[in-house]
This record gives sequence, structure tokens and C-alpha cells, in this order.
Amino acid sequence: MAVVVWIVEGTWRACVDAARAHTPADADVVLLHVTPADVPGAAHGAFAGLLGRGHPAGHRPAEGWGRDPGTRLEHLAATSARQLLQDAADRLDRPCTRTERTGRIEREVVAAVEGSDLLILARDGDRTHLGPHSLGPAARFVVDHAPCPVLLVWPEPPPGLPTMPPPPPHLL
Repeated sequence: MAVVVWIVEGTWRACVDAARAHTPADADVVLLHVTPADVPGAAHGAFAGLLGRGHPAGHRPAEGWGRDPGTRLEHLAATSARQLLQDAADRLDRPCTRTERTGRIEREVVAAVEGSDLLILARDGDRTHLGPHSLGPAARFVVDHAPCPVLLVWPEPPPGLPTMPPPPPHLL
């Protein structure tokens, strides 16, 4: 059984615990983290377009002038992703593969689960109410487009039934 566990800051523990509880011990588990490309890309663009036009003629550049902040953000993101995946692997406490991807998060997750038997992910929206708003845009896209079964978990105990939205007025 091939299982992909989508590792996201803030909800990864629940996903790893679900993998331990709901998959066979001999499952091929992939811990997946996706770093969005838009933040370093925006920093690269800002530096090149607004901040990286050089310094005034005859002036010596200040310390750090000319260093693209996008590169620093890429390094910080990669370090953070590696640490998060290591923490998840330690919590899983069984053999697994760690995969880092960069790009549009929802599309990278869907692409990564192709050929898998199960995807485990956590709710990432409003977790104070039952209902569709408990999924953020990326998780909603993944749930709607995943080419495999999905195990959707609450990262903390779910809210009670009274938090469920009422039926639409035309159904009352």
C-alpha cells in the first residue's frame, strides 16, 4: 500500500498520527511537504524590479546591498521543510520516504499522489465549525482532484454537531 501524508506546519502531527493508526505497518509511506514558490518569487521580483536597481553613482553600497532576499527565503524554506519532515519521520517511527516539492501547493500535492493508494491530509480552514469552510482553498482543491482515496482528519478534536451549518433555506 502506497500512502502519501501531506505535511503542513500546524497540522502535521494529526496526519502522522492518522497514518500510524490507519495504515498497515508495512505500508510505503511518503511524507510530502510542498513549499510555495510565490513568496521567494515575489522577493526575487521586488529585489530585481524595485530594490535591485543599483546604488547611486559614487556611493559605496551598504553591507548586504546587492543580495537577493529571495535566495535567502528559498534557503530558509528548504531548511524549515527538512526539519518539519524530520520531525514527522521521527513521530511516524517507521520507515518512510521524505519528499520536498516547490510550486503551487495544491497542484504539487495532486501530482505527488498519482499512483498512490491513499492520501492523508488535515483540515486547514475554520476548524471551529463543521462544514465546508473547515477546508481552505488548497485542501479543497486537493480533496476535489486527488486521483486516490483521501483520509481527511481533524488536527484537534472536531467541533460538536451544533456547529454544523443549517440547511439552505429552500430545503427547510
